[in-house]
Amino acid sequence: MHHLFELVLAQKDLSRAGDLFSLGDAEIEGSLSEALEQIRIISSSADYQTNDNDQAVVEICITRITTAIRETESIEKHGKALVALWESCLEHNLKPSGRDEDTPHAKIASDIMSCILQNYNRPPVMALAVPVAVKFLQRGNKELCRNMSSYLSLAAIAEVNLLADHTDAIVKSVLQGNSMLLRVLPSLYEKQPQPINRYLRELVALMAQLDQAEQHHLLRLFQIVARRKELGVLKECIPFLMRHLGDPNYSDIILSIFTEISRYEPIALAAFLPMLKEVSESFPSLIGQTAKIFGAVGRIHEEQARVCLMHLVNQLANMEHSFHHVVLLEIKNLTDTFSGILGTQSRDIYRMSNSFTAIAKLLIRQLENDSTSGAGSKSLALHAVRMKVVNSDNGQDQENGDITAGISFTEIYISQENDKLPFSVDTEEIHLGNSLVSHQNIDYTKSENLPESAKEKAHEGSTETIKNPVEYQDKLYLHLKENLGKVKAYVMEMGKKIPIPDQCIIEDTVRSCVAKLFFSCPLKGHYCLYSKSSFTLISRQPPLWIHIMFLFQQSLFAEPLSIESNPVQVLKALWEKTQLKGTHSFENAMIQSTFPHQKDLDHVQMHLEEVRFFDLFGYSEEAGTWQCFMCNNPEKATVVNQDGQPLIEGKLKEKQVRWKFIKRWKTRYFTLAGNQLLFRKGKSKDDPDDCPIELSKVQSVKVVAKKRRDRSLPRAFEIFTDSKTYVFKAKDEKNAEEWLQCINVAVAQAKERESREATTYL
Repeated sequence: MHHLFELVLAQKDLSRAGDLFSLGDAEIEGSLSEALEQIRIISSSADYQTNDNDQAVVEICITRITTAIRETESIEKHGKALVALWESCLEHNLKPSGRDEDTPHAKIASDIMSCILQNYNRPPVMALAVPVAVKFLQRGNKELCRNMSSYLSLAAIAEVNLLADHTDAIVKSVLQGNSMLLRVLPSLYEKQPQPINRYLRELVALMAQLDQAEQHHLLRLFQIVARRKELGVLKECIPFLMRHLGDPNYSDIILSIFTEISRYEPIALAAFLPMLKEVSESFPSLIGQTAKIFGAVGRIHEEQARVCLMHLVNQLANMEHSFHHVVLLEIKNLTDTFSGILGTQSRDIYRMSNSFTAIAKLLIRQLENDSTSGAGSKSLALHAVRMKVVNSDNGQDQENGDITAGISFTEIYISQENDKLPFSVDTEEIHLGNSLVSHQNIDYTKSENLPESAKEKAHEGSTETIKNPVEYQDKLYLHLKENLGKVKAYVMEMGKKIPIPDQCIIEDTVRSCVAKLFFSCPLKGHYCLYSKSSFTLISRQPPLWIHIMFLFQQSLFAEPLSIESNPVQVLKALWEKTQLKGTHSFENAMIQSTFPHQKDLDHVQMHLEEVRFFDLFGYSEEAGTWQCFMCNNPEKATVVNQDGQPLIEGKLKEKQVRWKFIKRWKTRYFTLAGNQLLFRKGKSKDDPDDCPIELSKVQSVKVVAKKRRDRSLPRAFEIFTDSKTYVFKAKDEKNAEEWLQCINVAVAQAKERESREATTYL
């Protein structure tokens, strides 16, 4: 042990204790474990709690030791001695003796806690610290309990396995009022469900006592319980959750719980259909989710299907929401499952029109015919639906309004084979080309912009029939027919590596045209990064993306697409905008090369990596689709979104002067939390703040370009705001990747929050 430490601790010399700060960190680093052991002996003496001199010496020494550990990054070397001193505090009184007056041992525990908290992401230290931290939860000191809860919450992000053995103690702490620990229960449930299942009823009872953030943590737990098909323990909670369904703060997540239950045990929700119906009628934004539940419950048996169809057809005729494609899909699933409800008319009805009100009218007519011998209540229900349809036809039907520029793949019409079978229908019920896609400067609702063949179809009389594509030798149709199985298999594999955009716009630039692609998250969870906004990608390979989108479109349908089908017509229009005159037509290009070249797909993946797309999105095997980082990692989302918890923190070097040959770097301490990247004026977390970077003003975050990547910049990245460019360097490439992903997630989160607020105030 260093002679000054030895002198101060052996003689408990308060007058020399301050001199420890004159020594360099590296000079005393080798003595820290010995010094900690000596402090443990002093603090365990019988008179320590009344000896002010000894307490002052210990406090100064602990401050010097923890500072040296932080600066020399030697926590793993001295972790055992540090945790041993920390644990020894449990043998003494920790309850405050007066108002806001910590006991001497509570002060030691608090100081050590601060040091350990900064190193929550180091597994060797966590393995030592977590068992001790759990013991502090039961010791009656609220401040210590709060600090321990923060540490355990961070530990749950970095290494949840270390908490699994302590699940029972953590749940009991929550039930005793430590609601801060609710945030770790979803992560723990994945590892140790049984202890939490035992207390689920008691946890539900806490709901009224919790604040909004804590309630969301609890609901997130229910969501995971539902996903694991633990209906036995969750069933008693359904009535309680129903009571909160009308609250906009909880409706989204509660409906996702019910949707999950409806997939494997729809009968559990059958008794609650009236409440779900009332909620969907009061809150149109929830119709999409409630429709899925009605569809699942309706498949229990035919009588239940008829009940659910009444509600679904009603919502199909309702023009106050934008979920008609979802509602129609559920109606079709029900009528396909119980074919006797609509009889042989079923397939024709869904082919007749792109107008949802027209389809609703036809469905009502068929349901009325089917129920003429039924009870009066059915007729009354159908009459109510019919009146809604009539109201829509008299001016409330917005189905054929203005179309957003660009191709939108989120509202693909359910019809799988456009105009394949002969049918008759009133001409007033025909609406072409408004439910699929559109293109900049092209309005497909106007017949003059449609191909001649499409015009003819739109104006044919009720007795005319549509030619089968095979009859006029549609080459694209025949080619797809031969390769349909290959296309579906190809898209299934490709879709796991390359995401499909929701929308595509072709724009002209000075050099050439580019594809502007928009990606959003389909799950749209509570902390979703892209529920209101989109990730935008500018690609100089529009034909490649159109090819990818074409294959994806075909994979959605059971039959081959024809050149006259609506999706192909719009993709063809986009293709022609990207081509020079005299080059390959869309049809020939798709036939000559069924699939894109692998090197082109590799280039697409490289481009997505360069723009950091994979920081923000990942393919979910469970959901079978691409979802944003927060929806794929909800256990992380609930922690980092609450109570100002940092997403990441630590030291980075900031480039001070951007000279060509002289690079000056300054080490500073950074914290990424909330809507800001905070940084200190110095290396320490305790240094004063400097001006933060507002994440909502960040335009992009990029690694230093390869051509600039010399030996001095192997781990550098840049943050571009509207007024300044920052250059930072991490300790290694792995650390740089962590910072890049966290910053990109936080920036997306900040912009999504702005989008939601803008939507709220519009």
